[in-house]
Amino acid sequence: MREIVHVQAGQCGNQIGSKFWEVISREHAIGPDGMYHGTHHILKDRLNVYYNEASSGKYVPRAVLVDLEPGTMDSVRSGPYGQLFRPDNFVFGQSGAGNNWAKGHYTEGAELVDSVLDVIRKEAEGCDCLQGFQLAHSLGGGTGSGMGTLLLSKIREEFPDRIMTTFSVVPSPKVSEVVLEPYNATLSVHQLVENTDMTFCIDNEALYNICFRTLRLSSPTYGDLNHLISYTMSGVTTSLRFPGQLNADLRKLAVNMVPFPRLHFFMPGFAPLTARNAFNFRAQNVAELLSQMFNPGNMMTACDPRHGRYLTVATMFRGIMSMREVDEQILAIQNKNSSYFVEWIPNNMKVSVCDVPPEGLKMAATFIGNTTAIQEVFKRILEQFTAMFRRRAFLHWYTGEGMDEMEFTEASSNMFDLISEYQQYQVAEIDDEELELEDEEIDTDIPVQLDH
Repeated sequence: MREIVHVQAGQCGNQIGSKFWEVISREHAIGPDGMYHGTHHILKDRLNVYYNEASSGKYVPRAVLVDLEPGTMDSVRSGPYGQLFRPDNFVFGQSGAGNNWAKGHYTEGAELVDSVLDVIRKEAEGCDCLQGFQLAHSLGGGTGSGMGTLLLSKIREEFPDRIMTTFSVVPSPKVSEVVLEPYNATLSVHQLVENTDMTFCIDNEALYNICFRTLRLSSPTYGDLNHLISYTMSGVTTSLRFPGQLNADLRKLAVNMVPFPRLHFFMPGFAPLTARNAFNFRAQNVAELLSQMFNPGNMMTACDPRHGRYLTVATMFRGIMSMREVDEQILAIQNKNSSYFVEWIPNNMKVSVCDVPPEGLKMAATFIGNTTAIQEVFKRILEQFTAMFRRRAFLHWYTGEGMDEMEFTEASSNMFDLISEYQQYQVAEIDDEELELEDEEIDTDIPVQLDH
């Protein structure tokens, strides 16, 4: 089986992560006690992608929970599914990182990282055929960003050939909980560019907007936001966990979605998202799902896909549906919105269909877009970073942990390069003159080779 090892770091990562385990445990009919309560074999067949089976018949998540302070761990433990996790897999420090990336990456985090790696190694050794790792964390705080990226580079060293996916909560324009967000995020992106295969960028503001405008919740809580994220996380790996007509795994996803190795930051979305009272008034079919998926209001990243172009898109459908209808609808949407897709990657939509719908729905779909519009997110962070770094504001907190100013300069220039790469491919056109030129070159070369 293609197992996945799940790691969650920091307060945000642990809260998203524990919600994710709630969602997939319910999908697989596993109770809070870890026992399987389902009747259909389909739910049980591939449980070992995410769970280990203990001798008592209990299913234990293959999850490693990491934090530099014990508080979040206690709240996960006392949550509804807290008894599910293996007690040895909670690894935590006592001091906390205090929203300081340097503490998570160089001092406090570095002290804890070896014991985390031992647990990860143990989980990886228990696998038949390890597919890869997924990390849930945020980029704004200290532990998730600093220690999360440290873990990524260590795991990368040890398992260079495995897929590395992260679900990263990026700072959003209006919701900012931490003054040091721009520093922490810039230093983290610097690491993510090098060490991950896929990064799903999620942000709180976009999630608030979905809750507010689409789901009509008057005062959304973090629980509601985390629920949305966990839908996306479970959607990405659905076809590993359930049988389907057209399968995709993490590796297929990475190969199809990343045209250039540095451009692996994706914008996720989910459909159907409807207010409770309006749910019965909408059709549930493929066309409706697709129109919702491509609706900018359903995107979980605060950037407008209409400001950029899609390099690649992946759509993951769940539920019983006709493949022919899916293919026709996708062709129709590509033709209709052709200006939003780059024309030098033909047929740039990947599709997978899985037969088992999520709990309580007839059909659903997860959307993943690799769009050049995501540069808006990085631009925003870089602007805030520059404003603070120009005055060297707050820098002593980082240099005091042994960091050098050069690291900040490097990280910001790397992010600047990333933005300009996205920009370069956004404006790249297929040039007819270029094509003709290449043909002529080919023709003139042939006789020369023959003479030799």
